[in-house]
Amino acid sequence: MANILVTGANGQLGCELRKIGFTALDEVFYTDVADLDITDCVAVEHFVKEHEIDTIINCAAYTAVDKAEEEPETAAKINTEAVANLAGVAAKEDCLLIHISTDYVFDGSGEVPYTERDKTCPVSVYGRTKLAGERAILKSGCCYLIIRTAWLYSAYGNNFVKTILRLAGERPEISVVSDQLGSPTYAGDLAEAIVAIMDHGDRTDHEGIYHFSNEGVCSWYDFACEIVKAGQKDCKIIPVTTAEYPTKTRRPAYSVLDKTKIKRIFGLEIPEWKEALGKMMRDL
Repeated sequence: MANILVTGANGQLGCELRKIGFTALDEVFYTDVADLDITDCVAVEHFVKEHEIDTIINCAAYTAVDKAEEEPETAAKINTEAVANLAGVAAKEDCLLIHISTDYVFDGSGEVPYTERDKTCPVSVYGRTKLAGERAILKSGCCYLIIRTAWLYSAYGNNFVKTILRLAGERPEISVVSDQLGSPTYAGDLAEAIVAIMDHGDRTDHEGIYHFSNEGVCSWYDFACEIVKAGQKDCKIIPVTTAEYPTKTRRPAYSVLDKTKIKRIFGLEIPEWKEALGKMMRDL
């Protein structure tokens, strides 16, 4: 039995955790900013004490990558300061903190899947604030599991899959970047992995950083083609280069994550990305 606090519970991952649920013996408190402001350290400590929380799952994040370049203070408040609050309280109250991080902690210049031991070098405000959040956890001394993920999508919220489906219903063709490679992550599969880790009896003996995404590698163009196919949309996807499609934020050219560690430690079987997309489309 555990008393679990899920923050950012109205986001993609939080909604998937609500849908899957934990064991019948667990008491789970799903909160978002209206219920608990995690940038308020006093409020966090009060909540954790009042509800005798022993595990915090932090799904909250500032994820507007381009907007973060214009709002670095806001991004830092949520991705760094709030995480430091959760970690500090977790250390003080002897809680396990499961925190979701990102592939953006890497610069994307690699050519082989990134392991947890590879050097971090974020090139965006979003990536820097997320890495600072990771470092705040390490500094706090709390018991922690940091799970880095990439290209997250689900039937909930705003994401690449839903955007492509919408545009494919409005336009005869869409241009999508073809020279950025990664592995999409269905939030439902990540939620199932978190629940499986919670059920793992000695999870607190394996604190550290882990990587999770669906198996396989594709470009955003490949991903968009599969989305249009799965959604049975009559829309042509046109491949373009990053140079032809400039954005405010530099995206990692290569952000494939190596999942060997999380599969070995927690015995996870991770679905391939096309299979995962099919599951999400059925949910829609």
